[in-house]
Amino acid sequence: MIYNRKLGRLEQAMEILNSRAKTWNIVTISRIKGYICEETLTQALDVIQCRHPRLSSQIVRSQNSLSFQSQGTANIALRVVRQLNNEQWQEVVYEEINKGIDSSKGLLRVVLVHLLGEEHITYLITTIHHAIADGLSSIQLHSEILTCCHKIVSGEPINLATSLTPLPPIEELMPEWTRGFRGRINSIIFLLQVALQHIWNRPQTLGFEKYVSIAKRRCNIIQRQLDQDLTQKLVNHCRQENTTVHSALCAVLMFTIGRKIIKDHRKNVRVNCLSYFDLRRHLEPEISDDHMAVLASSIMGFHTIKRNTSLWELAREVKQKLEVGKKSGQLFKMILIAKHLIDFCFIYPKQVAATVSVSNVGKVNIPKHYGEFELEEISFAGSHALYAGVFVIHASTFEGKMLLNFVFSQPSISQDTMENLVNNVMSYICDICNLNLNSSLICN
Repeated sequence: MIYNRKLGRLEQAMEILNSRAKTWNIVTISRIKGYICEETLTQALDVIQCRHPRLSSQIVRSQNSLSFQSQGTANIALRVVRQLNNEQWQEVVYEEINKGIDSSKGLLRVVLVHLLGEEHITYLITTIHHAIADGLSSIQLHSEILTCCHKIVSGEPINLATSLTPLPPIEELMPEWTRGFRGRINSIIFLLQVALQHIWNRPQTLGFEKYVSIAKRRCNIIQRQLDQDLTQKLVNHCRQENTTVHSALCAVLMFTIGRKIIKDHRKNVRVNCLSYFDLRRHLEPEISDDHMAVLASSIMGFHTIKRNTSLWELAREVKQKLEVGKKSGQLFKMILIAKHLIDFCFIYPKQVAATVSVSNVGKVNIPKHYGEFELEEISFAGSHALYAGVFVIHASTFEGKMLLNFVFSQPSISQDTMENLVNNVMSYICDICNLNLNSSLICN
């Protein structure tokens, strides 16, 4: 069946980011115990391509419009890499996160990394276009691939009748008040509100250590993790302090930047945080996790960190503002203005989009065991070369262990600066978990 259609506004924005800045494609990394051969993975990808017809689509430009078309799309691109040690998979991630997707040919590519001398360890790395997937669905995709691999090697039948119908554009799934003339008025009002908030608050950011044009920017990633004990301590302390892990991560990142940029003569630091959330549970009817689509949105929060502000106080403030934002429909309003905000980034490339950005999918609810294959770790990251000067984190928790991917645009933030910031974040998290936190993180 053919599922050709024009891209929605958010999908168009994702293609603009991919084609002009190699930005916002989603790279997902799995560490797997068990040897997956190329032939097995190729068969599994064929099954996945049938299950998700959008993986058989390409994006075609005609008469100033962008459309999904599925005629003549090639099989999913697969590359096999053999590395000498356990660290070199990161080189593949760096390569993938800086390589745009040729959307005229396909919307997903896959890399299989075999570690020489460790044949029982495999890395599965996928890069998918953000117009057809978000962090949650990219993680779900890995689970489906591993399920297919298990069935193939064990000789079990695979039911191809479970192919899913692609969803319409997210704009058609949102509430009625976001559509038509009323939706246009709401988007204009909200865009003005966001602009006024920026002008009024003037949030401070890392800025540019070195400025280069968008075309010359590169994305890099630093990965850290919390073991099961530390992760559980963080969860427990967040509950005790009447906040969430997401809000605590936002607070830690903002305090980290605040500590770096505060001057002795300043009494406070103004910052802002861009928080990303899954939209599936906010739609009526709810959308199943099985569906692959871009079903995520964001809320921008503005905060002032005073010298006596505690981290938990800030975390509770973040939580409260996010709850208010959700109730007021900001998740939907941000979808309405997303393309305008992205256009602004291209028109004014020296502007910094936010102080920090946090995307936390929380507990990953996929199996650990797939027959002879065992999923040891899984995490994701967006390619954010465009967003210079923003301190970005992507978090996921699997089997009780939290993985943190810190993504940054170079050379606006140098490797040394980022490593220092990441080390400070990890130190603050350890302080939270071990109750060694002072009342203020930015006060010397």
